[in-house]
Amino acid sequence: MKQQKLDVTERVTGKLEKGGIQLYLENEPIGKISLPEGTQLDLEHHFESQQNRIYQHISIPDQSEPRYTDCDEGGWC
Repeated sequence: MKQQKLDVTERVTGKLEKGGIQLYLENEPIGKISLPEGTQLDLEHHFESQQNRIYQHISIPDQSEPRYTDCDEGGWC
């Protein structure tokens, strides 16, 4: 049987885990990137990292904001 190399780079994802990033191809773990203690993540301005978690800052409408009240049964306002 002949062996071939298949480039799967675009399909690989990573998940933060304690001490590193676990790499997956679809749902199959395929490896790990070890991160030295104190490694900082460089994230976009509306994201932050705390304790191996990544959070996104979003805006949620306040309950006091006015809603459309003159809508028909089809949902058109």
